[in-house]
Amino acid sequence: MTNLTMVTGFILMNFSNTWELQVLHAILFLLIYLVALTGNLLIITLISLDEHLHSAMYFFLKHLSFLDLCLISTTLPKSITNSLSHNHSISFMGCALQFFLVILFAASELFLLTMMSYDRYVAICKPLHYEVIMTRVTCIKMATASWLNGGLVGAMFSASIFTLPFCNSKEIHQFFCDVPSLLRISCSDILIGVDVTMAIGTVIGITCFISIAVSYGPIFSTVLKIPTMEDRSKAFSTCLPHLIVLMIFITTAITVYLKPPQESDSVLDLLLSIFYAVVPPTLNPVIYSLRNKDIKSSLRKLVTRKYLS
Repeated sequence: MTNLTMVTGFILMNFSNTWELQVLHAILFLLIYLVALTGNLLIITLISLDEHLHSAMYFFLKHLSFLDLCLISTTLPKSITNSLSHNHSISFMGCALQFFLVILFAASELFLLTMMSYDRYVAICKPLHYEVIMTRVTCIKMATASWLNGGLVGAMFSASIFTLPFCNSKEIHQFFCDVPSLLRISCSDILIGVDVTMAIGTVIGITCFISIAVSYGPIFSTVLKIPTMEDRSKAFSTCLPHLIVLMIFITTAITVYLKPPQESDSVLDLLLSIFYAVVPPTLNPVIYSLRNKDIKSSLRKLVTRKYLS
């Protein structure tokens, strides 16, 4: 029988053994974090203050920004601190909590993006019934369902991963605790719970993808029938940012979690994790604000009001 030692902590990946490169990594991640923090807080502030942005679409966008803010705050500050302190350790409970929060926020974001595709479907395909269908109560229920389902997925993944024995190297080849890296350092050959959890997660992902596809089929069909180019362009401008965010988030997340854990660590694993956990929260505010006239107009009014005061 194998002699298992109780694991009390892990070692997160060190980007470099050179102090200068560690500082460079910390500065780069800090700049990315500040951009994400500023952009998402700005969207949350604008939507909260401007009465013209209190529709269902902006209600979901505000929740998306909050989720992005939470997701990137779960991973980057710890990585920045580790690079500057020469201490790359993370406790077992700290790793479990970080893991749970990453899955919670990422899964909630996937569910919310699915809800947003339905909102766009109603807005474009059933515009006369939009106010009746997408009431504030309905939006709150949909957002709450996204959070609850995300929490359920997070608890399910955490229970299946952190009940495994860890008797190999404590070093996690990633800058945060994620599924593939933890599976690599587990010494268990029986992964029934993990396999079941991954299967359920895959089914959830496929279901969300199908729901989004079902929503966008009629959307594109309706938009292409709009006679004037200006109205057609306006309709596309509300859908394209959502699709861009979806493509970046879903494709990288699927690649990370469906990639066989037996494969050796590579630079590709790190890049995929950055695209999945760091890039979407940073780019979402830029994608949505640059193509959204209402957001830009609200920002101009806020800046003008501050300048005049």
